[in-house]
Amino acid sequence: MSWFLEVLKKYAVFNGRARRKEYWMYTLFVGIIYVVLSVLSVATKSSAFSILLVIFWLAILLPSLAVGVRRLHDTGRSGWWLLFGIVPLVGGITLLVFTCLDSEPGQNKYGPNPKEAPVYAG
Repeated sequence: MSWFLEVLKKYAVFNGRARRKEYWMYTLFVGIIYVVLSVLSVATKSSAFSILLVIFWLAILLPSLAVGVRRLHDTGRSGWWLLFGIVPLVGGITLLVFTCLDSEPGQNKYGPNPKEAPVYAG
C-alpha cells in the first residue's frame, strides 16, 4: 500500500525514475480497487458506484501516466514511448516488455538509479 501512496504523493511528477516495484505495486492496487468498484457497481446495480468508478479513473489518470513515464525513464527511454501504446497489440506488448525490464544501472539522463543506495560522504 505504501508504494501506491508514494505514487499518489508524486501526483504529476513526470521527471525522475520509478523502480519496477513502485510501478507494478501501484498497478496492482489500482487493479484491485478498479475490480472491487466494478463488482460493487454490477452487484448493486447502483449508478453511485458507476459514478465512483469514473471519478476513480479520472483521479488516477495523471499519476498513472506519471509513474509510467518515470518507469520508462528508469529503463533509459523517453516518456513519449507511452504513446506507442496506441498501436493495437504491438504497442501494448512493447510497453509491457519495457516496464518489465530491469533498471538502467547507475545514473542516466533522467536521474540517479532509485535502486542504488545513496552514498553519503561523512
